[in-house]
Amino acid sequence: MKKKFWTAFLISLVCFSIIFTIAGKYLSDNNIVDFSQEDDSEDDSEDEFKDEILFLFMGIDANGGIEKIKENRNKEGDRYIETGNRTDTMMLCKFNFKTGETNILSIPRDTRVRIRGRKNEYKINAAYSYGGPYLAVDTVKDFLNVDLKYYVTVDYLAVKEIVDAIGGIKIDVPQDMKHNDIPSLRINIKKGFQTLNGDKAIEFLRYRGYKEADIGRIKAQQMFIKEFIKQVLKPKNIIKLPKMINAYFDYIDTNIPLNSMVKAVTNANKLNMENVKTETIPGDGKKIGKEDFWIYDENKTKELTDEMFEDFLIK
Repeated sequence: MKKKFWTAFLISLVCFSIIFTIAGKYLSDNNIVDFSQEDDSEDDSEDEFKDEILFLFMGIDANGGIEKIKENRNKEGDRYIETGNRTDTMMLCKFNFKTGETNILSIPRDTRVRIRGRKNEYKINAAYSYGGPYLAVDTVKDFLNVDLKYYVTVDYLAVKEIVDAIGGIKIDVPQDMKHNDIPSLRINIKKGFQTLNGDKAIEFLRYRGYKEADIGRIKAQQMFIKEFIKQVLKPKNIIKLPKMINAYFDYIDTNIPLNSMVKAVTNANKLNMENVKTETIPGDGKKIGKEDFWIYDENKTKELTDEMFEDFLIK
């Protein structure tokens, strides 16, 4: 049952991202969205004939700083740019436009990998801090040996703004959540069914005090987004779409070509829960020095990658 919830959650999130991208392009009259890749039609023309797209989904806690990241990225092109922000969520996603088949692989933030330009292996979530979205993409590309080009980065503030826009999100909090690290992080949420406002939603997403550490946090985030998407898409919230679009595009960055987004939306009806596969990088937690790492199982990870992303493997 948990896997079905996770599946619904992730697919809804991906579709939600794509739908808002299209909606923002055609409904916003404030020129909010920056489609810097619109002039890349020649480079991306061959993608129009592909049946699948592979992209890296990343969630960050940039506190609104994603606009500066987007500006620097637009200025520097596909070069590495230092952002100072680590990714809290990383998911490698594949969507088949023809069949609706979807594969999603969650990568624990503490996974110990090789990052280009660094002498020693380190946590994969640091790649975005060292070199922005393109270093994060290249790190996952090197790690899993896949032909990865595209990414979607979402700031948690997008969630905050949208949660407030719909009047809060109802969720059954699995445990008491308390953390006090003034001034950077204060969390105080009681266990039980309740309505979280935008600020409390951010606290929920940032909380890390689970017995299973980062794996427990991944499960909680999966549960949250499943409820988040379900409630955002209720008919009563449709009238709030313009406000949600404004909030969403203040806090999203992507290099997915517009034509691919259109294809995804027009083929969204092909999505089938039985046609979706979700997995997490296998491994075990280990403390090295004073830091906690997720040490991935090389053989099992390769088997998973070969199975889930066969058409995108680098030969």
